[in-house]
Amino acid sequence: MKYNPHEYQRFVTQFILENPIAAVLLDMGLGKSVITLTAIFDLCLDSFGVSKVLVIGPLRVVRDTWPVEIQKWEHLNGLTYSVAVGSETQRKSALMQKVNIYLINRENVDWLINESGMLFDYDMVVIDELSSFKSYSAKRFKSLIKVRPKVKRIVGLTGTPSSNGLMDLWAEFRLLDMGERLGRFITHYRNNFFDPDKRNQQMVFSYKPKAGA
Repeated sequence: MKYNPHEYQRFVTQFILENPIAAVLLDMGLGKSVITLTAIFDLCLDSFGVSKVLVIGPLRVVRDTWPVEIQKWEHLNGLTYSVAVGSETQRKSALMQKVNIYLINRENVDWLINESGMLFDYDMVVIDELSSFKSYSAKRFKSLIKVRPKVKRIVGLTGTPSSNGLMDLWAEFRLLDMGERLGRFITHYRNNFFDPDKRNQQMVFSYKPKAGA
């Protein structure tokens, strides 16, 4: 199928190309996948700025949606991919393929980094549904933050960056820019932008944004 992008899609693709760190906050159905794939095609097969791309997302999305999108659009012809899901043997086999894009579900991020024994040499990472990394105590967050300095380019995709409140944003942006905007530590982010809300003497149960934050 021929891709006739809307102006906002052209803008976002160009933004990804021009910015090594990109947060793409678009509602469902607005083409986040094809926007990102268009940029990946340019980076892998045109400008040669990237050699290996890791796409992390929900199982169904990386198994079904991304492969369909890659095959669907004419302008992505030549872009190769491998889907690393299933058993450990199947995942390792997929990760050993020589392709442009490696697709893996978020539940296997910790396995990939800490247990697979495989070199983490991806120079670009795309997190499809960035909000699934909102918990800074989760294994997937801790694992990915450990290898984040190795990654030259990172893109976070989501339509709901703060579905449970603004506190969610810290972990998501800590992964993206390693603390440049919201700080390297959750305590600094909380102290700078929030005040205690519901509390019982010294125990704080919730926080509210500071006035003007």
